[in-house]
Amino acid sequence: MALAALASIAAFTLACNNGGATAVTGPTPDFRADPFLDTVETRTFRWFWETTNPQNGLVPDRWPTKSFSSVAAIGFALTAYVVGAERGYVPRADARTRVRTTLDFLYHAPQSANPTGVAGYKGFFYHFLDMDTGLRFQTVELSTIDTSLLLAGVLVCREYFNGSDAEETAIRALADSLYLRVDWQWASPNAPIVSMGWHPESNFIPADWRGYDEGMILYVLALGSPTHPIDSTAWDRWTSSYQWRDFYGQPHVNFAPLFGHQYSHLFIDFRGIQDGYMRGRGIDYFENSRRATVSQRAYAIDNPAKFRDYGPAIWGLTASDGPIDTTMVVDNVSRQFHTYAARGAAANDIHDDGTIAPTAAGGSVPFAPEITVPALQAMRVKYGDPLFGQYGFFDAFNPTYHDARFRAQQGHVVDGLGWFDNDYLGIDQGPIIGMIENYRTGLIWRLMRQSPYIKRGLQRAGFTGGWLQ
Repeated sequence: MALAALASIAAFTLACNNGGATAVTGPTPDFRADPFLDTVETRTFRWFWETTNPQNGLVPDRWPTKSFSSVAAIGFALTAYVVGAERGYVPRADARTRVRTTLDFLYHAPQSANPTGVAGYKGFFYHFLDMDTGLRFQTVELSTIDTSLLLAGVLVCREYFNGSDAEETAIRALADSLYLRVDWQWASPNAPIVSMGWHPESNFIPADWRGYDEGMILYVLALGSPTHPIDSTAWDRWTSSYQWRDFYGQPHVNFAPLFGHQYSHLFIDFRGIQDGYMRGRGIDYFENSRRATVSQRAYAIDNPAKFRDYGPAIWGLTASDGPIDTTMVVDNVSRQFHTYAARGAAANDIHDDGTIAPTAAGGSVPFAPEITVPALQAMRVKYGDPLFGQYGFFDAFNPTYHDARFRAQQGHVVDGLGWFDNDYLGIDQGPIIGMIENYRTGLIWRLMRQSPYIKRGLQRAGFTGGWLQ
């Protein structure tokens, strides 16, 4: 770790100990040129570049554990390729070829109502696909949100690869074709809102997308479609179930896991634009996510459940892996632990077993760099190689689960230090590289501000102001 980075961590910790419970006082430090962020971005990019199947562009849900492909992770990968090309991690021509391979495979993958031998239906894709064949994995659902995250990455590529050569022209045509064929109206059996998913064996699942969570990107895409748009009243239905609550001095629309405040923001620049709901609150969704981030750190400082190591620089709850599904006594306290779970902390929900995910801070870097970047730096310094490996941050760690005599269902325990995951997860890697890049250059936001589909979707949802003007 560079001396400058260590010095910044020391200064940050001193500020915290002198009363910075919700934010570091004084001028906001500028970390955009910090070599540490170069390291994180480069390593995270390599995860997508090197673990993806180069024959079809399918991205594993996790690695190194053998897994199926995650459709959402493909969307994050497509976004990462644009970052990699722009930063010179790979030549633009190589990124272009990888993107073209991915989009071509997805567009030509079979689609029908059949339960087997297909990748999707009505333009949507199944949540998980076989890494080699690209066909539906077991009996997973046709996922509207995972398809939306895929399409968001597709549209990033549509805007970035704007050359006149045959390859980049084909990328734009494939991107349009993938987006325009999605039948959002079909996916709205309880119109105007959109269903969470569908099974060919049992029809639509009994759950719809109602705010507030990662579904904002879904509704913007569904409203912006030139071919199968949902009714504009869907947005008011979406916002009607918002829960505006104060959590640790931060009034905002609550959603406990931080991924709900990050995924849509990776692709859409919400700074300075407002829908009717946020105009009524006097803020925008960017500020809302900043408050959610700050409140989570304040929760960790307060640490009501007394988890080990929680504090100003070690914090962050979101959906992630965990050590084990069991209840046991640790340090004379009965604790209930979980494997994969949607952890979070908000006024309306706290789900916390001491497991911290670096993507919680990493995906919130643009909202509050003064507390998120030092947190990532501190995590790397404190826990070292068990947490930060060849592809950046492993998915999660749990300092409270620190006794090597305890069995873990996944990952491993470093005695006295904590439990550490062995895997990287695509849907957690994606926000790290994408949001760090947005903080440093605004690349993804700038590209998506050019998208006619994103602009139309936001305008139909009632957004005005800022760059939309």
